[in-house]
Amino acid sequence: MSEKLTLVSFDLCPYVQRAAIVLAEKGVPFERVDVDLENKPDWFLAISPRGKVPLLKIGDDVLFESSAIVEYLDETHEPRLHPENPVTRARHRAWMEFGSAILSDIWTIETATERKAFDAAVAELKEKFARVEAELGDGPYFAGEAFTIVDAVFAPAFRYFDTFDQLVDLGTFDGLPKVRKWRSALAERPSVRDAVVSDYSDRLLKFLNRKNGVLVRERVAA
Repeated sequence: MSEKLTLVSFDLCPYVQRAAIVLAEKGVPFERVDVDLENKPDWFLAISPRGKVPLLKIGDDVLFESSAIVEYLDETHEPRLHPENPVTRARHRAWMEFGSAILSDIWTIETATERKAFDAAVAELKEKFARVEAELGDGPYFAGEAFTIVDAVFAPAFRYFDTFDQLVDLGTFDGLPKVRKWRSALAERPSVRDAVVSDYSDRLLKFLNRKNGVLVRERVAA
């Protein structure tokens, strides 16, 4: 593939990170263009059907939705990050959706202004990661030694906790040794480290302070 690739992004978006990680794992050169989602430019609104990131511009074509973007990249660039077996590949896609559900719980934890909603999201998150624990093998990654798109999906979710841990211990990974091991392995991978700007944590803390939710307002214990 020789087309110029441009990833339209926002610095804190975990879905953008998925695409950036997959691009890095495949060694695909690309340009990254950030947009202000609170002041969306007209050119962006003209090509983003939902007004969201990421977008992947391939020459004159534009893809939206992170799942479509990473699937396209896996079909067009080596090495393949999806397993070859159709059943296993379908299961991986299901776990990708599960990872998106985890991000929804994280969003509630970030923004909840009422303790009841916050506590419910924390409990739901713990339950989901317990299900992940039951699925994991010896690691270090989701499918063992091979890095897959499922890893690219979960890595941005784990990254949030590097910042959350500065505020409060939610106990999300208590009693989940395999999940903890997976989180550590992903944090050390160059494609994951480089998927965000160097001051990502500071920017996330500023975002959380602006939201002034339970997480920062009360410094609650889980």
